[in-house]
Amino acid sequence: MDRLRLLAVDSDDLAILSAYCQDAVVTLRDCRYRPRERQFVVEMNRFVWETAEGISRFRLFRKAEYERRRAVLHFDRVQSVKRTGLDAADGDQVLVLLAIRFTPTDAPSGTVELVFAGGSAIRLDVEVIEAQLSDVGGAWSTWARPEHDRSDPSA
Repeated sequence: MDRLRLLAVDSDDLAILSAYCQDAVVTLRDCRYRPRERQFVVEMNRFVWETAEGISRFRLFRKAEYERRRAVLHFDRVQSVKRTGLDAADGDQVLVLLAIRFTPTDAPSGTVELVFAGGSAIRLDVEVIEAQLSDVGGAWSTWARPEHDRSDPSA
């Protein structure tokens, strides 16, 4: 499959982008705010959901094979960044991205929230939604498919 490139300019677009980023693995060091550029960048190992849905969970005698890809997600027109439940001194913290949400404040401004497993989050105050997700490397195989409690709306 070709490399993914998505652009989000409204909350509907952001919901689609969130679905493609679900279960991405990142370290806190890979989450950087560039105040001069007013940009927030997240480098991630994205689970490739778009191919996983067509693979049966188990094949005869072995588990199904899935993929991850290196990807970069960036938000422009970011005014400030706040972190909750994260130790800023520990850049090696491994985070699993569950969802990306938008809450409008004074439209089109609002807060983009990156929600991670374990209750931690990064909140971006933005002028408008302006985000891009791009795969930047080839895929590699993984045998693990993320599982979620379907009764939890954040999962």
